[in-house]
Amino acid sequence: MFYFMKNQVNNKKFFIEYKTQKERDVLLTLTGDFIHFEDAVFKNNLLNILLNNNLKSLIIQADKLTSWDTTLTSFLYRIIKFCQSKNIIIKYENIPDELTKLLQLALTVDRKPVQPTENKVSFLEDIGEKSIFIFQTIKKGMSFIQETLFSFGRLFKKKAVVRFVDFISVMNECGPKALLIVSLISFMVGLILAFVGSIQLKLFGAEIYVASLVTIGMIRIMGAIMAGIIMSGRTGASYAASIGTMQVNEELDALKTMGISVIDFLVLPRILSLIITMPILVMLADFMGILGGAFVGIALLNIPSSEYFKYAIDAFGLTNFLVGIFHGFIFGFIIAICGCYYGINSGKNADSVGLATTKAVVSSIVWMIVLTGLITWAFSVMGI
Repeated sequence: MFYFMKNQVNNKKFFIEYKTQKERDVLLTLTGDFIHFEDAVFKNNLLNILLNNNLKSLIIQADKLTSWDTTLTSFLYRIIKFCQSKNIIIKYENIPDELTKLLQLALTVDRKPVQPTENKVSFLEDIGEKSIFIFQTIKKGMSFIQETLFSFGRLFKKKAVVRFVDFISVMNECGPKALLIVSLISFMVGLILAFVGSIQLKLFGAEIYVASLVTIGMIRIMGAIMAGIIMSGRTGASYAASIGTMQVNEELDALKTMGISVIDFLVLPRILSLIITMPILVMLADFMGILGGAFVGIALLNIPSSEYFKYAIDAFGLTNFLVGIFHGFIFGFIIAICGCYYGINSGKNADSVGLATTKAVVSSIVWMIVLTGLITWAFSVMGI
C-alpha cells in the first residue's frame, strides 16, 4: 500500500507530506517555515488517516524544516498523543533540539510535589519542645522589656538618641487622630450599658440608678478597656506594621550599622506617646460613655436631666477615676511594647509583616485583659 498527500498553506511558505514507506509505516515530512500553522482541516484529515490505516509506526522527519513557532509544537503534540493512545510507535529524524525539548516538556506527565514526611515525636518530646519554645519566647520578651527600661534610664540621663520631632509626630498619630473613634465607640458602649442595666432596674422601679451604674462602670474600668482595645487595633497594629516594614527594607540594619540604638530611636518615642495619650483618651472615653448613658436615661427612660446628672456626680468617685487612669497608663505601655516588639522581630517579607501586626493586636488585647483581672483582684484585696 502506498499513500501520498501534500498540503500547502499560507502562500506555500510551508507544506507537509506524508506517505507509507513500508506496510503500516508512515513518513511525515515537514518542509518550509511553520509560522502560525493553524490548518485545522489538515490536522483532522491526518488524524483520520492515522486512525483508519491501522498503522504500526509514524516517522517524523524535519531535515527540511527552516523555521517554526509553538503552533508546530501544538500540532505535533496532538499527533503524538493520538499515536500514543493507539500504541503507534513514534520515531524522529533530524528534529531540532529546541523542538525536541518542547515536545518532551509537553509530554512529561504532571507529578504532584512530594509531600514532606513529618517526623512524629513522642508525647514527652512534644511537651519538651513546646516548653523550650515558651521559655525562649518569655526570655526574649523580658530581654526586650529590659532594654526598653534601660532606654528610659538613658532618656532621664539625656543620653538617649531620640528626636523630638519623631515624638511629636507619633503622638499626633495616636492622640488627636484617635479622638473621634474613641468618642464614638465609648458613647455607644455607655448607651448599651445603660440599656442592659435598665432592663433589670425597671423590675424594681429603680431606673434612676442607671446613671450610677454607667458612671461607675465607665470611669473605673470600661472606659479604659474600650480605649485600650481601640488603640490596640489602631495604633498597636500601626507600630508593628511600620517597624516591620522597616525590617523588610533593612532600615533597622542600617540604624544598627550606624551605631544608633533601635530601641532609643524607634521604640522609646512610641512608648512615651502612648503612655501620655492613653490616660487622656481614657478620660474622654469616660465622659462619652456617661453621655451615652445620659442619652438613654433622659431620652428613653424619661429621667429628668438634673436628676440623672445628680446621681452620676454622686457616683463619680476620685478613687474610681484614678483606677481608670492607672489602667490607661498600663494599657498604653502594653500596647506600645507589643507593637514594637513584634515589629522589630518581624521577618523580612510581606507575609511576616502581616503576621507581626496580627500578633501585636492579639497579644496586647490578651495582656490587657489578664492584667485587668490581676489589678482588679489586687485592688479588691487592698480595699480600693
